[in-house]
Amino acid sequence: MDLTLDHRTLEEAHETRRYFAKFERIIHHLKGVADSVVNENTALASEIPILQDYLAALSGTFTALSYKYLLAGRVSEMMPSLLSIDRQDSGFPIYQELLQMANDAMQADNHLRSLPDMRGLKLAMINHILREQSSPTNLQFAASQRQYYEELAKGGLFWARNDPRISWTGNVSESRRKYRLHWAVYDSQQNIPLVYIMDLEDSGKRPLAKDERRWPRIQSHLTAQAGASLKLVTIARGFDRDFDDLHPKRLRRFFLGPMYSHTFTQQSGPLRDVLAEVDGHPGEDWALAWTTETLIASGTEQESAGFFSSVERQIYQLDPLSAQNPTSYEVPGHTHQQRSLILPQRPYQVLQERNPPGFANIRKFAVSPSGKILSYK
Repeated sequence: MDLTLDHRTLEEAHETRRYFAKFERIIHHLKGVADSVVNENTALASEIPILQDYLAALSGTFTALSYKYLLAGRVSEMMPSLLSIDRQDSGFPIYQELLQMANDAMQADNHLRSLPDMRGLKLAMINHILREQSSPTNLQFAASQRQYYEELAKGGLFWARNDPRISWTGNVSESRRKYRLHWAVYDSQQNIPLVYIMDLEDSGKRPLAKDERRWPRIQSHLTAQAGASLKLVTIARGFDRDFDDLHPKRLRRFFLGPMYSHTFTQQSGPLRDVLAEVDGHPGEDWALAWTTETLIASGTEQESAGFFSSVERQIYQLDPLSAQNPTSYEVPGHTHQQRSLILPQRPYQVLQERNPPGFANIRKFAVSPSGKILSYK
């Protein structure tokens, strides 16, 4: 299957600027939504700071890319490529954009040393305008690329792979410790950010956070199993079996997308008509999906590990009623799922008036013109 058929290249500067301006507003609203979704099924209060950190990193990534493509269309011959987005499934930049950004970050210092500083570039622009009476396009491009590499050099961005981090959350007993792990990836198939949070208990001899033998293996294992196509129960059971002294009690996955826009994406179903109706109102023709999947261990069992020993395995609670297709007999790999939709107030009103089937169980977050976020069931 040729996935590039779903891609769209933004060839003009005004398109690129509108696209990044839209995402800047959406991520800003998403941070506000994150503060208001505290409940058992969507996010715990202690998980909100983790989500906010990843959202801030995602915002930084979009800021960097906006500088990289600031002069798209005007200096296309100087750029190796133009921005490509997934117009069908996500609305986000394609996975290859983040891979290229990571490669650029490794060489950011070299580029910054070879480029004049921003003050020198601005003085050169002024001199060019006064002397040549024309737009200093080449100098503007150099300035945009310098800002791009400066953003990369700062770090703290959302990369294609964001390795697991760990924090101690208490002790069950002297020999059993509790930890919270979190990591994130940019899914290469769906082209959307995924954030994972795992609460586990550690019965190993050495504390996990200080165990130089187990911790690198765990990081490698989790990032290799972080694709959106894998069910949570598959990830958790694989981890449970590969590490006998680690016991995952809760695993949560956040899908930060897709983003729907009448201008930039091709959606089908009721949202297409809703966004088309508000297309004449700048900045309001968008909606962002946010989905939380949660898997909880409801008990444990002992499994034989030889003639004289056994190991603890987790029993996970699965909810067959949460299957997306009611006619399917396939059991989903999570305990429960909370689907949400974030959209401006005007398209929310249109959605409510139309009341299309399939949206009853989706929580809606409507953003008012003043930026206030209201939650509706």
